[in-house]
Amino acid sequence: MTETLFALVSTYGLWVVAGSAFLSCLAIPIPTAVIMLAAGGFAAAGDLVFWQVLGTAWLAAVLGDQTGFHIGRWGGPPLIDAIARRTGRHKLIGRARDTVHHWGGIGVFLSTWLFAPLGPWVNLIAGAARLERWRFTVWDVAGETIWVTAYVTLGFAFGSRLEELTDIVTDWSGMIVSAAMTVTLATLLVLKLRKTRKMR
Repeated sequence: MTETLFALVSTYGLWVVAGSAFLSCLAIPIPTAVIMLAAGGFAAAGDLVFWQVLGTAWLAAVLGDQTGFHIGRWGGPPLIDAIARRTGRHKLIGRARDTVHHWGGIGVFLSTWLFAPLGPWVNLIAGAARLERWRFTVWDVAGETIWVTAYVTLGFAFGSRLEELTDIVTDWSGMIVSAAMTVTLATLLVLKLRKTRKMR
């Protein structure tokens, strides 16, 4: 799988970077992190231009998030409920809904890089919840800047050991996301308990 992705990046370059970054923000399961690592590695080898990879991935990711946000804004809660029924992603969508409702713009920011699996769903729910466009955009741009810069730069810095780096980052990112989600859920629980006590 990894070798196939590397071959796609080598053959189609920025088109693959742009397509994967855009589509992954719409909940299409594409290993965009691996593709950005590969593109960074090819930039280090001189096959691609670093700033073009960075700019393409960043712009495509922001456009993907904006598309998801406006789809959610257009469809509203009924669309979210329909997607949950058809995809069976009730738990993931529920977590995304809690993230938006409790954290607002900061939740959008964290979902673009720290809680990346939630990102596409947060985009939809933020739109459906009528989060202000400017707030969504500001936090989204900040988060995608971190996400894209981190992966492309890692690929550029360690391009000679790209396959090993891909394995490490894949395992590491999964552990980080799991730990971060656990901490966030625990924080939300504590805040809810405090709120309940104050109401008594």
